[in-house]
Amino acid sequence: MPDLNPLVDRLAALPQLRDIPRSELEWLAAHGQVDSHSAGTVIAPKGHRVEDLYILLSGQLTVYADRGAGLRRVIERQTGDVTGLLPYSRMMGSPGDTVIEADTEVLVVHQRHFPEMVHRCPVFTAHTVHLMVDRARTFKTSDLQDEKMVALGKLAAGLAHELNNPASATVRGAKQLRRLLAESGAASRALGAAGLTEAVLTAIEDVRVACLAETDVTVRSPLEQADREDAIADWLTQHRADPAHAGPLADTGLTIAALDRLADAAPGPVLDAAVRWIAAECGAQALARDVEEAAGRIHDLVAAVKRFTYMDTRGGPEPVEVGAGLRDTVRVLAAKARGKGAAVTLDLAPDLPRARAVGSELNQVWLNLLDNALDAVAEGGRVTLSAGVEHGHVVVRVTDDGPGIPEDVLPRIFDPYFTTKPPGQGTGLGLEITRQLVRQSHGDISVESRPGCTEFRVSLVVEPEVG
Repeated sequence: MPDLNPLVDRLAALPQLRDIPRSELEWLAAHGQVDSHSAGTVIAPKGHRVEDLYILLSGQLTVYADRGAGLRRVIERQTGDVTGLLPYSRMMGSPGDTVIEADTEVLVVHQRHFPEMVHRCPVFTAHTVHLMVDRARTFKTSDLQDEKMVALGKLAAGLAHELNNPASATVRGAKQLRRLLAESGAASRALGAAGLTEAVLTAIEDVRVACLAETDVTVRSPLEQADREDAIADWLTQHRADPAHAGPLADTGLTIAALDRLADAAPGPVLDAAVRWIAAECGAQALARDVEEAAGRIHDLVAAVKRFTYMDTRGGPEPVEVGAGLRDTVRVLAAKARGKGAAVTLDLAPDLPRARAVGSELNQVWLNLLDNALDAVAEGGRVTLSAGVEHGHVVVRVTDDGPGIPEDVLPRIFDPYFTTKPPGQGTGLGLEITRQLVRQSHGDISVESRPGCTEFRVSLVVEPEVG
């Protein structure tokens, strides 16, 4: 029988184990084995079944995991730390790759010895229970932060898609507007130098007003618009006016008959100057309206994000407009839905009462559930979000027409780190965190699934009426 005293002395010298009786350290030394690992060794890949308790006699190990916010360190253990599988722990596998950072020696105790260890080493077992509680608290905090970062990434991606079109339209419209304003100024000077009569000025003004008044009336197909532009260009050419003005005029409600009346009132070179000025004025007005609409769209999106994240609130439980949060969530993920050709329907009951919840966390719930539903449906699929009052609670249902969740998978979908998505596409945290967030708002979440219909149901406490 080997002399265990040197190993027991090493264990006793570890600060983390100074309160463990020597008799218990002797038992650990007798039922474990010392393993050595060189730096860079992966002793437990992600998902690897963990069956041993480790006491680090020297060295360092780190667990690296990608929870959707990029690969990073989630656990670090130094000399003297106890890690691996602990008694009473339900951990099935490593949450990430366990890497030896420096040459390391560990005392390894297999889980088959745990029943005896609980009885023979009560102080050490109590020590591991405290470690397990601390580890669970650390994991929960880290998981929540990681999932918030994932949600922030989804929010940023959706916002970037949604902002791209109005932002581009604003920049493009502003550039064109500057050109048309310069064109309008030059045309105004040409008309001023022509010494126009009152009748000509009236005819020009009538056409300009008609253009501006009818801009929003007609919606034409691309082919109809092209034909209209060709017709106006032909008319301008026949009347010795610049056909380049046809584009801006074609975007208005201007008729050939109105142009004929203008030609009768302002023949010759005056007609070209008049058409030039009208085209510049109408084009500038249309561009100004487009810029205003695009800027309004940006303003609405920013307002939606502020509401979505509850940037202006303290973050505690408060009365929450569930319908507004659902609408903002649909807006944030609209680009993803369009990219998949999926239809997202929002069905809100009239006079929906407010719920008592943490608004920003509740919106993260809607984001996770809608994002998962869009992942589940096929191209051209359908997702429905509905909210109503059932049995005195605000109930939100997120339903998709995807293939459904297999029966053997359904009981595990809320388990930490469980995912059916391919590697790198799922963290296994989304639904577990979603359940935590719902419970923090004193709500409940459940799921029913069959082929062609999966429904997540979230029930929330109604905010009491005041007065």
